[in-house]
Amino acid sequence: MASSDQPGNEIIRFGMVKGVFVPTLLTILGVIMYLRLGWVVGNTGLLGAWTIILIAFAITTTTALSMSSIISNIRIGPGGAYSIISRSMGLEIGGSIGVPLYLSLALSVALYVFGFRAGLLFLYPGLSSLLIDFAVFAVLFAIVFISTSVTFKIQYLILAVLIGSLVSIFAAFPPSPPAYEFVASPPGSSFWTVFAVFFPAATGIMAGANMSGELKNPRRAIPLGTLLAIAAGMAIYITLAWWLAASASPSELVGNYDFLLSASRWNYAVLAGLLAATFSSALNSLVGASRILQAMGEHGIMPRNEWFSERTATGIPRNAILVTGGTVAAALMLRDLNIIAPLITMFFLITYGMINIVILIEQNLQLVSFRPVLRIPRAVPVIGTIGCIFAMFVINPVFSLVALFFVALLYYILMYRQLTGPVPYGDVRSSLFVALSEWAAKKSMALPRAQEKAWKPNLLIPLLEPAELRGMSEFVRDITYPSGSVRILGIDMEDDRTYLESRLPALSREFEEDGIYTKWTVIDTDTYADGVVSSIQALKDSFFPPNIVFLRLPEDPAWEDDLRQIIAKAAGNQMAVILYAPHRTAGLGRRRKINLWIAGQCLEQTDALNLPNCDLAILTAYKLAINWEATIRIVAPVADPDRVAEVRENLEKLVEQARIPARDIAVRNMTFEEALGAASPADLEIFSLPPDPDFDEIRGTIAKTRTSCLFCKDSEQESALI
Repeated sequence: MASSDQPGNEIIRFGMVKGVFVPTLLTILGVIMYLRLGWVVGNTGLLGAWTIILIAFAITTTTALSMSSIISNIRIGPGGAYSIISRSMGLEIGGSIGVPLYLSLALSVALYVFGFRAGLLFLYPGLSSLLIDFAVFAVLFAIVFISTSVTFKIQYLILAVLIGSLVSIFAAFPPSPPAYEFVASPPGSSFWTVFAVFFPAATGIMAGANMSGELKNPRRAIPLGTLLAIAAGMAIYITLAWWLAASASPSELVGNYDFLLSASRWNYAVLAGLLAATFSSALNSLVGASRILQAMGEHGIMPRNEWFSERTATGIPRNAILVTGGTVAAALMLRDLNIIAPLITMFFLITYGMINIVILIEQNLQLVSFRPVLRIPRAVPVIGTIGCIFAMFVINPVFSLVALFFVALLYYILMYRQLTGPVPYGDVRSSLFVALSEWAAKKSMALPRAQEKAWKPNLLIPLLEPAELRGMSEFVRDITYPSGSVRILGIDMEDDRTYLESRLPALSREFEEDGIYTKWTVIDTDTYADGVVSSIQALKDSFFPPNIVFLRLPEDPAWEDDLRQIIAKAAGNQMAVILYAPHRTAGLGRRRKINLWIAGQCLEQTDALNLPNCDLAILTAYKLAINWEATIRIVAPVADPDRVAEVRENLEKLVEQARIPARDIAVRNMTFEEALGAASPADLEIFSLPPDPDFDEIRGTIAKTRTSCLFCKDSEQESALI
């Protein structure tokens, strides 16, 4: 057995018996054992009572096994169940479970105090209820506030009183017991109603785990102590149910909640056991609640985190105890908490269910980091999870939904806060999402590669200088938002990798803040074209590859050969190209009008629904129109006057089939060059980009339109008609 005699300036640590087994067993052997077990046996018969006991303890035992397996794999910190869930699922999920768990434990203290008062009034009916409540609470608070070591020493006295009460009960076994019924006849309350009343007796398995931050060896103490306490508690309940069935008729057991007191050898020993059970449960709940609150403060869940997280030199979280004490005092003033008692049970069950879910996730991810000393079959957490959900809705469906809504609301609040508290560990969320995305990607890769319906703009943006992107970052955002992505490719040709690596993260964060998924990397290369082409080839068959190379028209014509190579190789790798040519003075204007040009090769087709190399231009115009709240004008220069009517009819069909929000279709009987100067002014002109572009013509187009231009070349993996 562990000793708590440690130097005064060190945190006092406890062993398995004192820190886990005793508090867990005392919490299991509570008020229900003394006041409701006889009612359970009377309503369902001995067989029914045993079935209820076994089902209830099966749920908590599977949860305890799941918890034990997790703890045998991690270095658990303070906070018990909160710490376990946070380590695996992140602070947001941990906090959304931890806050209601803390409140449940704090409110449970008030419920146990009320139970203690009821027992005391049995002895002294003239005492003031309010006075008893606050006197008992003052004693509880003083014990917990002064010393955790004293708290656990008192538990041995309480355990002795409980054992004495059980001796008094079994010593009164009748010499000629009545013939007991295995099945109640006629049955009383429904089986599941009785189960709902009994189930809280099997909870309390976290009493020892809540002390995880103050145990000598929590990895060993929590699993062993918890499982031993559950086994001992279940054995006592099964044996006591048999004694009750053999000691009285069902009608006596149903009609007399105090049967154990009246039938025992020494009545006052059983009453003392009842008082000790409620006092112990209140004590353990107060200790556990304050430890969870301190751990949440340490991780930034609560306001004024530093104050909540403070502990004395011996490890007592007195600030958290003060707040918990205030919460309990407020609950005592409410005088009646019976209406929310089922909600407290719901929060415990949600916690148990989440622990089972955590181990299921860890087992299925099969990460190397998951190598628990205690391995359990997958059936164990499956049974635990199903059992918790089943118990919730059997006990109270309405409160089950209320509890789940409260947890979900807390989760979204914590997500909105974007917690940045000090977390000395990672969690499996990223691995979970990676596993899901890998599964989805593998399924996607097995399908035909052309996925026009799921198309979205995923840009690959090569940069020599990060400042290039700063001037067009908002425009890039407008093309990709909300579902597209950006991959920034730093091109290092001058051994200046450090410079790029220091600048690109900030650019990436700016896109992320705008809701655009962004990644960045730096590649060493001899030439600009080689670097971009190598990246295109490497990324082509990756999961979630980019599908558009986003280039900016260089001011220096010396770079044009590199661009031609990139455009040609992109086509060979089924990747589209967008060439952005900003007007030095006009920029993007007011971002209200877009001219979409359907010209050249597109107009040579007589089929309106088969326009080559126009899909990306149409889709890009649509994306920008939505994000800018702009209007689209379709411009089509037709040199042959005999085709004007035909082209207009075709474009009207295209607008209808492609669902283009175009307000105007301008079909001009003039050459392309003439139309450039005659078109109505816009904030952006969008053209198709030919396979072998003439950059002099592109610069001429910009000069004639006096507007920023976008040139789009299809990859044949997108379609404006889908």
